[in-house]
Amino acid sequence: MTNLRSFLTLALVGAALAGAAHAAPADSITGAGSSAAAPVYKIWGSEYAKARGALLEYSPVGSGAGMAKINKHEVDFGASDVIASAADLKKNDLVMFPTVITGVVPVVNVGKIGPNQLRLTGDLLGRIFTGQVAQWDAPEIKALNPGLKLPSRAIRVVARADGSGTTYHFSDYLSRTSPAWKAKYGVASHFDWPAGTLAVKGSGEVAKTVLATEDSIGYIDYNYVLDDELTGVSVKNADGQWVSAGVDGFHQAVMHSTWYSSGDFSTELNDLGGSGSWPITMGTYVAVPRVATAGDRAERTLRFLTWAYLHGDALARQAKFVPLPERVQASAYREISRVMGAHGESLGAKTMGQLVD
Repeated sequence: MTNLRSFLTLALVGAALAGAAHAAPADSITGAGSSAAAPVYKIWGSEYAKARGALLEYSPVGSGAGMAKINKHEVDFGASDVIASAADLKKNDLVMFPTVITGVVPVVNVGKIGPNQLRLTGDLLGRIFTGQVAQWDAPEIKALNPGLKLPSRAIRVVARADGSGTTYHFSDYLSRTSPAWKAKYGVASHFDWPAGTLAVKGSGEVAKTVLATEDSIGYIDYNYVLDDELTGVSVKNADGQWVSAGVDGFHQAVMHSTWYSSGDFSTELNDLGGSGSWPITMGTYVAVPRVATAGDRAERTLRFLTWAYLHGDALARQAKFVPLPERVQASAYREISRVMGAHGESLGAKTMGQLVD
């Protein structure tokens, strides 16, 4: 398949002939949504301001709130860790596509257990988070970890109290691997957790609570694991391999997905094949209006997103995210190209002409 830069270069020729290219106005771009993805938008926004003079104002209010804001046209783009259904996209006349890839990581604070030493399966994680396995020295945990010293103490469960894309993907994974979880909870972005659960708002509070609570277990986005030096666990993937979270595992999951094979972004990246695939991999997405009511603002937004695809890979890695493979980027850009101006013109073609070097 033609890679993204070649795709954009061809589009540039057409845009130049149409006289579409012009200087980018130095005005702000507003976005809101995913707290998990906030670090990558922060670093992209900072570097884009230096390169193009336009400021990004991003509010990490959570995926659900971000989608509510874009549905009401209160921001230029909404950011979510969960892609909207085709019906919702049609109802709100939105275009939605991924920007980067990350993963959800179960994290613990248990005695002197170090990163990736504790082994847990999806089924066992589901039973821990439903309260069916309540002690660290339960036989099921000891059987998987014969070499670890596990305390005879209660497990303290830490979870998200707010609507969260991280919760959605974690619950989707558990529903695929744990009959106990699927029967009790299923897949959702928010749950009414049982009494005794330490439910907190935002990924940052999950990190703080796990670090401050002995014998705790929680789930959080990968970049927080690195930034806050949390203790992740090893998980058995669909190929039966024990793996730890990392960019290579996220990349392998994408390469075994419909994102890569057919450009279909509606499928989850959980529990996919590949010997090194991390089984709780997730994308994060942005949504923009399909028909721009304020053409200049829409163009500024598309310029920023196109610039991020062209120049933001190293920055994404710096923020501990995985850039989209070029084949996936090209599919994402086709979605961007569907954004139209008030008179039916493709704003995507205009922004391509303004950014390709």
